[in-house]
Amino acid sequence: MDKKTCLTARRAATFRTTVYDYYERHGRSFPWRETTDPYRILVSEVMLQQTQAPRVLLKYEEFVHLFPDVSTLATASLHDVLGAWQGLGYNRRALSLKQSAERIVILHGGIVPRDEDSLVSLPGVGPATARGVRAFAFNEPVVLIETNIRAVFIHHFFPREETVADSNLRPLIEKTLDRSNPRRWYNALMDYGTFLKKAHANPARRSAHHQIQSPFEGSIRQIRGAILRHILEKVQLPESDLMNTIDCDMDLVGEILEQLEREQIIVRGDGNVSIA
Repeated sequence: MDKKTCLTARRAATFRTTVYDYYERHGRSFPWRETTDPYRILVSEVMLQQTQAPRVLLKYEEFVHLFPDVSTLATASLHDVLGAWQGLGYNRRALSLKQSAERIVILHGGIVPRDEDSLVSLPGVGPATARGVRAFAFNEPVVLIETNIRAVFIHHFFPREETVADSNLRPLIEKTLDRSNPRRWYNALMDYGTFLKKAHANPARRSAHHQIQSPFEGSIRQIRGAILRHILEKVQLPESDLMNTIDCDMDLVGEILEQLEREQIIVRGDGNVSIA
């Protein structure tokens, strides 16, 4: 008998009470929780990919102040968008978000779509991000899975299993979902999951999908970030100056520049480099 079959209505109700009780006492406040604007929710969901909420909090309000709507972001220069993104890491997300805004203007009249097929067709938007937008912007009862939600369900329903796949969690998430207010329910789950990860050695580590992030210090990510910072400081920068500035193997710097060029983040020519 599987977990979903064993989950009675009474146990599901008790579980929801546990989650909501924690949320009532310790729920966190974030500016993206104070809006249902689909554009601002999309911005927050992209920022929250691979980046913890406290770091996003430092940049979110500045970003939406500079680019308050889809059309403003779509017409902004990539230089300005990347400049506002500095400090969040994974700068490719900034390019994808700008490209998404451009596509939304062209294909959807500047209105963020609500159906999953249209959302996942946007650059940098996968199923999890799309469902986050649907849940938090449109309050739709979708099945949403991310690391904090994994922590909650693994802790409560798989206390002894060492490797738990999302396919095992999905029916439980669906059966316990508060369909009257998915937005509030998923906020509550995420806050409760954040607590459990600190109190119980992170149950999400027992997820089959858990990945250990490599150290930032000395990583390609750190070098990419340093290169972009130097380029952003200048309208145009000689590659020789960049090579002398970055304390790193020149061949590696060259490989990263080639990668950034392929990603259409920078352009190179006549020995110079600049933001695309």
